[in-house]
Amino acid sequence: MKYIKDKEWLLNCLNESHVRIVDCRFSLTEPEKGKSEYLQSHLPGAVFFDLETDLSSPVQSHGGRHPMPMLTEFIAKLENAGIDENKLVIAYDYGDGAYAARFWWMLQYLGHENVYVLDGGFKGWVEEEYPVSEEIPVFEKTEFHFRIQPELMATTEEVKEVVEKQLSNKILIDSREKKRYLGIEEPIDKKAGHIPGAINKPWMEGLSGNYYKSVADQKQRFVNVEPNKEIIVYCGSGVTAAPNYLALREAGFEKVKLYVGSFSDWISYAENNIE
Repeated sequence: MKYIKDKEWLLNCLNESHVRIVDCRFSLTEPEKGKSEYLQSHLPGAVFFDLETDLSSPVQSHGGRHPMPMLTEFIAKLENAGIDENKLVIAYDYGDGAYAARFWWMLQYLGHENVYVLDGGFKGWVEEEYPVSEEIPVFEKTEFHFRIQPELMATTEEVKEVVEKQLSNKILIDSREKKRYLGIEEPIDKKAGHIPGAINKPWMEGLSGNYYKSVADQKQRFVNVEPNKEIIVYCGSGVTAAPNYLALREAGFEKVKLYVGSFSDWISYAENNIE
């Protein structure tokens, strides 16, 4: 796979000075859990990035539940972790895929071309009894020369245009589970349903257990998506859409964007319709 590395590959790279490992473990129901468990045990040399304090900015009126962080602050955190555009970076979470994929997408957005997700995550790593550590690594501060890739992010205005003009050359993919897409159940956001015209491709169907499905399987998942169309993926807050974004790229789709604000941003505008 192009953006996914297996644990055996990483095991052989643990002592390489050009490799940086990023622990992205997080729990929406227990926000402190990821950091707490990182302090107890993590992959050797791994630094920690928290979804809410590092990969998001505080919630405001618009922007969704996990808005993009201030890029100057995020880049400063990368530099303090010894991460620049020349390092090989690999991110992991528990194995659920969403949080590591969010970090992966953010580095892609900054123009980093050598960033990956660890297949199987922390769970797969410890199941093999591979080494873990309690030591908190300290790296020499570096300088990250970024190149924003605006074509990777969809704005609210762009999504509105797709909906209002019913553009045939663009497709919206809702990454949430079917019950939330249909508006049958909504445990998190204030309104239920989906952005008008969106099709449903639940993100969890791209994984089997804690591992990403093969490229062939990903292509089959998206067999009804025309490759020449521009794809905009979203979820509730731009987190679980990230593994769908990753799966689409693995399947060979090139024109893919992430709507970071996602459904929680969409419904923050009273005038926006819901299907």
